[in-house]
Amino acid sequence: MKSPAFLAAAACAAALCAAPLEGQTRASRIADSVLALMTLEEKLGQLTQAPAGAPVSAADERLVREGKLGSFLGVYGVDAARRIQRVAVEESRLHIPLILGFDVIHGMRTIFPVPLGLAASFDSLAAVRAARIAAVEASAMGLHWTFAPMVDVARDARWGRIVEGAGEDPYLGSMFAAAYVRGFQGDSLASPTSVLATAKHFAAYGGAEAGRDYNVVSVSERDLWNLYLPPFQAAVRAGAGSFMASFNEINGVPSHANDWLLTNVLRDTWEFKGMVVSDWTGIWELLNHGIGDSLTAARRGLRAGVDMEMSSILYRNHLAAEVRAGRFPQAVIDTAVHRVLRTKAALGLFSDPYHGATVERERRDVLTPESRAAARDIAREAVVLLTNNSVGGAPALPLRRTLRSLAVIGPLANDSASPIGPWGGAGRKEDVVTVLAGLRRAFPSTSIGFARGVPTDTVHVEGAVRTDGIAEAEQLARTADAVLLVLGEHADMSGEASSRTFIGLPGAQLQLAQAVVHAARTSNFDKPVIAVLMNGRPLAVQWLADSASALVESWFLGVEHGNALADILVGDAAPSGKLPVTFPRVTGQVPMYYNHKNTGRPANEREKWNSKYIDAPWTPLFPFGHGLSYTTFSYANLKLSRDTIRGTDSVVVTVDLTNGGTRAGTEVAQLYLRDDAATVTRPVRELRGFRRVTLQPGETRTLRFTLRPGDLAMYDAAMRRVVEPGTFTVWAGGSSAANLAATFAVTGDVVVLTEPPPRFR
Repeated sequence: MKSPAFLAAAACAAALCAAPLEGQTRASRIADSVLALMTLEEKLGQLTQAPAGAPVSAADERLVREGKLGSFLGVYGVDAARRIQRVAVEESRLHIPLILGFDVIHGMRTIFPVPLGLAASFDSLAAVRAARIAAVEASAMGLHWTFAPMVDVARDARWGRIVEGAGEDPYLGSMFAAAYVRGFQGDSLASPTSVLATAKHFAAYGGAEAGRDYNVVSVSERDLWNLYLPPFQAAVRAGAGSFMASFNEINGVPSHANDWLLTNVLRDTWEFKGMVVSDWTGIWELLNHGIGDSLTAARRGLRAGVDMEMSSILYRNHLAAEVRAGRFPQAVIDTAVHRVLRTKAALGLFSDPYHGATVERERRDVLTPESRAAARDIAREAVVLLTNNSVGGAPALPLRRTLRSLAVIGPLANDSASPIGPWGGAGRKEDVVTVLAGLRRAFPSTSIGFARGVPTDTVHVEGAVRTDGIAEAEQLARTADAVLLVLGEHADMSGEASSRTFIGLPGAQLQLAQAVVHAARTSNFDKPVIAVLMNGRPLAVQWLADSASALVESWFLGVEHGNALADILVGDAAPSGKLPVTFPRVTGQVPMYYNHKNTGRPANEREKWNSKYIDAPWTPLFPFGHGLSYTTFSYANLKLSRDTIRGTDSVVVTVDLTNGGTRAGTEVAQLYLRDDAATVTRPVRELRGFRRVTLQPGETRTLRFTLRPGDLAMYDAAMRRVVEPGTFTVWAGGSSAANLAATFAVTGDVVVLTEPPPRFR
């Protein structure tokens, strides 16, 4: 029998469904009605998220009955999710539904390319599509909430979590942040196919010192606003329902205790209305940061604006006594609880606590043929052709289907786990099409031999790196008509807690590649040797770039990895991906990024006394935005609608893009901008627009971009966002190294777009 308190809350909620909102959202008024009925312990329970598997333990079930848990992390599968939700809504005093969350980063069961790979598509609509399918699957499996997207800008390839974001550029990152939010949340959070999105990690987590995960971040206020915060603001504007605080500190203040970041910026300046969750034990980890004892951590975390504590229980253990003793304000707890309840109401959980998840839906909507087809389409867009040299008078790729024999060599070629990548949701390796399997489907009449060669990473046998498989690989390379080397990282070498000091090929893979290339070329100098990378970060692979007939970046593409890659290699689809990160030549160049500042002595290889290295070029191996096709594209007739504008005006940029080759292809046209002289130093160039364009052979299309005042703006010495008078240079082309340029001038007075944001304290 339901309690009188619950019946009162339910009656109130039911009345709200028909009542006018009178200036408040329905979700807020439901939260008001439920909050009024809660005890202090029940309120703190709503601020607590427990990690759990399936089935949920008896101890956690008891806490749910007692109203001391408001959320679970990691409970999914419709049977397990409905079971624990039933305990909450039928056996607890107020019957408040749980919110069930999980890291659905790049797919739930249908796994798509890792976010860094998907960003290589420069196709934000593909991100919407992938996130929408992930939301349908996750919600069908009982989930309401995903801890994605990760929108951290990352410039240091040593940092393992670079794989989870859109790379080094805040403009590209902002486009993808908004796209993921739209895909996960759909048109309405209350829809049974929507899940709550979480923008993480707030903020500057990608700036970890030395590329070492969880490390401190030292960043200027200007760089924080220019580089790290824009994707988060884009997520707010797209309607993200939750944020996650980051593990790092910023200039001495841990993010989980940073009221400037979580309140002054996020809620007051950006007017974010959702809830903030800690990262795993993030409140408890304030002790390690050295801010005080566990009571201090609980007080500071909640006061700063972290509403829900993930995987630790400092709020629940300490704050009730503090409130009763008058040492902590009840209002701070009520505000956080209201946000949690409002979020649950927005998801429709008070009306349908199961959010439409049924056994039938789970069976029908998970890993469908349609979702696999989408995964294959999107994966093809993520593949980047880095080099494609001439072999015997023709490009090495695409491979001829008439090959009599093909040698597939490398430890990752028959790996069914690594294509899932880190944070693989509920993905299963048995769902994955490996590289080898995809090639065998694409070449049904070709004899395909496989040799593992060496392990992916360094494996020692009596102190020596294992190389015993190289001889077999050499022999296979000698006898085949073409060779495909599949090299890189296994999935566990990227992602959280997977920072590396060396970003070349791990283990003995370079030694394997050198032996195979030598064997192949000795037997037939014109034999194509194609190198394919599988990895979650930029790799320093100068030797491969110089020595392989072609070099392909495939990232971790998900369940359709092998099919999508084969489609590219045989030419059923032309590569169209572009690098969302700069590839260095050697590890010692990192952090490396295209939108750097100039120095007083810019790099010049012909002179000694300037900013460069003495043992390697200062230039990248491959620049941001680089990617080839099986056809050739050219840019011409870059024109500006006006040579002179005022700071409140816009300027239209047009450029002609031509497919000069013999087959259709898709190009990602990119627009870059530089403020040539300003009161505060500016990057050498910044991405300000991009467009995917498919052209037939010989076709020319005029592309149009509009640069608005916000695209020209900068933070001045007073931290106002302004457009200053002066000249600006525009570049259009196929990468950040584009050289087709035009200039225009801004005249008149300085235009102030926004006053200074809250100053960091």
